[in-house]
Amino acid sequence: MSRPYKLTGLAGKIIAIDGPAGSGKSTTAKLLALRLGYIYLDTGAMYRSVTLYALRQGIPPDNGDALGDAARKLKITFRNEDDRNLVFLNGEDVSAAIRTPEVTAAVSQVSAHKEVREALVRQQKELGKDGNIVAEGRDTTSVVFPDADLKVYLEASIEERARRRLLDFARLNIPSSLDDQKEELARRDAYDSGREHSPLTRTGDAVVIDTSNLTIEEQVEKIIKLAKARFSGV
Repeated sequence: MSRPYKLTGLAGKIIAIDGPAGSGKSTTAKLLALRLGYIYLDTGAMYRSVTLYALRQGIPPDNGDALGDAARKLKITFRNEDDRNLVFLNGEDVSAAIRTPEVTAAVSQVSAHKEVREALVRQQKELGKDGNIVAEGRDTTSVVFPDADLKVYLEASIEERARRRLLDFARLNIPSSLDDQKEELARRDAYDSGREHSPLTRTGDAVVIDTSNLTIEEQVEKIIKLAKARFSGV
């Protein structure tokens, strides 16, 4: 792994990254945080954790009141071990459990509820109050950190995003197909962009990066160059 950059001009800054599923947000944000010595805030993992809890407890994905109550009470934390960003739900490592097809299929509906989003956005804002953070999700530039120091929107073709998701599933030994992933991504895109509360939005002040033909390293380097150009003294 590359050594962290010594970018003193970035001290206390917030970098927010949005984009649709499969655009490279999570991997890019995680590696960027490591490069900068920042905290990595995976907002999507928080919604997945609430979804996992709901599935386990039999809470229907359309019950906003019950889901919001759960989101307010759950303790979701992150820990970095051997360059892996682990997610804990009430002390349990759920890093793999929140990536199953069952959670993936339900997370958009669960995260669409105003009660859930308000509860988790409060937690996310608290985690980022001191800066030194790379946050990624679908509303980090528009709702969670509207005043972020640098906003980035990642996008990619649906074919490339489906290919990436298929590789992710293969690593988890979960059977799927390219067509299945394209269909699921199209469904999630429509749902996330059309939901009433905190929809997926490309803000006017976000820098758009098409990652279709970029490696993760190239994506990270592009954002670091943006940061260097944006902040004096870097």
